[in-house]
Amino acid sequence: MERSGKPFINLCKLIKTFKSEAGIFHALKGVDLQVRAGEFLAIVGKSGSGKSTMLNMLTGIDRPTSGEVWIGQDALHTFTENQMAIWRGQNMGIVFQFFQLIPTLTIAENIMLPMDFSGKYSAVERRKRAMNLLEIVDMAEQAHKLPSAISGGQQQRVAIARALANDPAILVADEPTGNLDSKTADAIFALFISQAQSGKTIVMVTHDNDLASKAGRLVTIADGEIIDSRPGEAANA
Repeated sequence: MERSGKPFINLCKLIKTFKSEAGIFHALKGVDLQVRAGEFLAIVGKSGSGKSTMLNMLTGIDRPTSGEVWIGQDALHTFTENQMAIWRGQNMGIVFQFFQLIPTLTIAENIMLPMDFSGKYSAVERRKRAMNLLEIVDMAEQAHKLPSAISGGQQQRVAIARALANDPAILVADEPTGNLDSKTADAIFALFISQAQSGKTIVMVTHDNDLASKAGRLVTIADGEIIDSRPGEAANA
């Protein structure tokens, strides 16, 4: 998908409510958000503001109470769970705060796993591609280690490489630097900037306003509503 002014991701009037003993909680209140292909968008907000809920709508991990989620011509809000899983494996890479690497698999095997499920590459291609991705994140020398043998920052680098395994058009990251020291967080953020420059569309939720300001656009959400949207430093880079 080439960069253009036309929205690639389109979240339309998203409402998400949760029922609890205390009553109905409105996590999202009619959110509208458009993201261009090739854009690096950072979403910030306080705990409970709705930012992670919005990310869950985008990834199909959860479904809106009402509203629509479009990516290109695909209406994700209409997909079954199985359709969503297949679509996500082919089109979207997700980076989590807590890495979620499989502890019994080597670093290289963790990266190959999404390719095994998608059937997009042959066995030989999977191994080669895994090593190439580890080179990109400067982790090739650790390829045969288990996740427990490397640091948290290194595990997050591997998680980014795994998210890129099937060459997705979109990278989604939920607090990817939340458990890292500031120096490592800066390095991880630089990896995302380089991926955006190569044409990936990136949507990242972060609590770090300083890092978020370095993205292409910064969106602020509060009480389930977007209250601000402004260009970041990368927009002028």
